[in-house]
Amino acid sequence: MGKPTGFLEIARRDRGYLKPDARVKNWNEFVTPLAEPELADQAARCMDCGIPFCHNGCPVNNLIPDWNNLVYRHQWEAAVYSLHSTNNFPEFTGRICPAPCEAACTLNIDDNAVTIKTIECAIVDRGWEEGWIRPLPSEKKTGKHVAVVGSGPAGLACAQQLARAGHAVTLFEKNSRIGGLLRYGIPDFKMDKWLIDRRVAQMTAEGVEFRPNVEVGVTIAMDQLRDVFDAVVLTGGAENSRNLEVPGRELAGIHFAMDYLPQQNKRVAGDTEDLAAPNGTITAKDKHVVVIGGGDTGADCIGTAARQGAASITQIEIMPKPPERENKGLTWPDWPNKLRTSPAHDEGCARDWAVLTKRAAGANGQVTVLECVRVEWVRGEGGRMDMREVPGSDFQLKADLVLLAMGFLGPRPIVGANVELDARGNLKASTEDYHTSLDGVFTAGDMRRGQSLVVWAIREGRQCARSVDAYLMGSSTLPR
Repeated sequence: MGKPTGFLEIARRDRGYLKPDARVKNWNEFVTPLAEPELADQAARCMDCGIPFCHNGCPVNNLIPDWNNLVYRHQWEAAVYSLHSTNNFPEFTGRICPAPCEAACTLNIDDNAVTIKTIECAIVDRGWEEGWIRPLPSEKKTGKHVAVVGSGPAGLACAQQLARAGHAVTLFEKNSRIGGLLRYGIPDFKMDKWLIDRRVAQMTAEGVEFRPNVEVGVTIAMDQLRDVFDAVVLTGGAENSRNLEVPGRELAGIHFAMDYLPQQNKRVAGDTEDLAAPNGTITAKDKHVVVIGGGDTGADCIGTAARQGAASITQIEIMPKPPERENKGLTWPDWPNKLRTSPAHDEGCARDWAVLTKRAAGANGQVTVLECVRVEWVRGEGGRMDMREVPGSDFQLKADLVLLAMGFLGPRPIVGANVELDARGNLKASTEDYHTSLDGVFTAGDMRRGQSLVVWAIREGRQCARSVDAYLMGSSTLPR
């Protein structure tokens, strides 16, 4: 381990942020990294537990105590190697993962978890700066050809692993740029997009062929892919947004978050020619914005609206306000239900909980007001929590722009795929082999498990790659 008494002697310290009034003036990342001596101190706090619960909390099974110890001992290149042994893209997870590893950390029992996410990000950033991260092309080619459909984190991880196993990999993306929801769903202020471009360059040097502007099922038929390639992997993101079924939904100014966020990402990238959306240009400038939904997508809408110059921003959530601190005896080391505040909430946002939208009203076809009511959650028959409206609690919210960030129901279907679905509408496949009902067709990430985290996408992409490799070659040396 690092320093045996480090957790007793050194206080937790995490990365800081630029002040809200400074960061909302641009679309840049605003996290301020820790200096190297401070990172070594934070790594020294790791206890190298006999049972490292952080491993269980991390979906990609990062070897967290190992690289904490290496950072403490200033063995940064070895830390880079250890980190990449389980995670293809630590610079993505080090920026946008909610860090379930820290929730599972033993030191989180008293709210002082090791700053795992910060150390992870520092390791990979240092690796790129020093030139330690390079293309790793396979020395031997198998002669097998694999198509990967979707260039989000699952597709990228799967493609990179398969290319390193010696297969010829072609990755198809329906949009003009590679990255999937990393590119179009995550605002630039949370993750700069040149980070994706850097990985694309590495993967190109490893032999992956990228085919943007190709939508499988539209531009090219699924059957054609199966005829040409030895295996096909479907890794599209969860893009089927949950709708708001209330009177007035048809009014202008009510949009899904995933119609709103990609537009701004395209503006930042200079892709102005791509802004001819069916709903026209969506902007929060000088508008009263209401975000419905309390998750990460809602927070992304808040930060985007603040940078666009919204007159006001209100976020409402149908569930009750979570506790400020969880009951550790009941939840640790599992992911707890607790109040989570994003940096976007500090940029000028009012938050309200246990609010149900009843109706949208407006004038001349444009939304101007949301009619809401407060609700309470009570335990009903069978122990299930039921929602009840609070009598006399009706109120209105001024709303020129309403953004729906209430989660996703599943992936957008691929025309002509004819793959068996599970009860939730996702592509049916097990985590044993990721094989769908069609021979030679595999699936991973959101398309298989539904809306989830970037770390789950990377894990499934890696595991799926091993299954594809074994299917093609009879066995696989790729890590699971």
